[in-house]
Amino acid sequence: MKSAVVVFPGINRERDMARTLKLVSGTEPSMVWHAETELPAGTDLVVIPGGFSYGDYLRCGAMAAQSPVMAEVKKRAAQGVPVLAICNGFQIAAEAGLVPGVLMRNQKLKFVCGDVHLKVETSQSLFTNRYQAGQVIKVPVAHAEGNYFADADTLKRLEDRGQIAFRYCAPDGTVGGASGQDANPNGSIRNIAGVFNETKTVMGLMPHPENAVEPMFGGCDGKALFEGIVEALT
Repeated sequence: MKSAVVVFPGINRERDMARTLKLVSGTEPSMVWHAETELPAGTDLVVIPGGFSYGDYLRCGAMAAQSPVMAEVKKRAAQGVPVLAICNGFQIAAEAGLVPGVLMRNQKLKFVCGDVHLKVETSQSLFTNRYQAGQVIKVPVAHAEGNYFADADTLKRLEDRGQIAFRYCAPDGTVGGASGQDANPNGSIRNIAGVFNETKTVMGLMPHPENAVEPMFGGCDGKALFEGIVEALT
């Protein structure tokens, strides 16, 4: 699998992502600077990693979404090349129109950092094919603007078309009720942690599965996400 990790000024999770991609696929990804206008030929997967692109000025991801490389990312996405957008990458993808919705300041206006539980909403995507629908996994988060929001019509489409990838949940998988809301770290509407585009070839996800792939880091629940991608693309 030939992957490319897009690098913006201020991004700080690109090496974590590159290490995980090599660990799982056995192949070193290309690191593509934001000022480039092309991605490597034959790229099978584009990854927009987490961090603080452009210092999170203006709106998180808004400046990065206008970078030269994003025109090429959108072009490749339109051609069906999968795009995985994590944390700040999710914000960038939303600003660029690659996935629906927006990411706002956390409900309590505080940076959150720690492990969260996620409920897998579907296994019917190249990103989630190694999970079971309803499965609960644990991965870390680290963000101040992860509060996902979409209008009622968009939410209905997401629900109807199976475009919700993951939701924040309690350890027992509860999403609704007090325990489910307590498990929501940022106030995201309907506890949404990750969404797909209409064809499920682009996924935006706020938590960091790339930091949950080795036991020494507290768990391996994120590894199956990358294993599934490699299996689907090789």
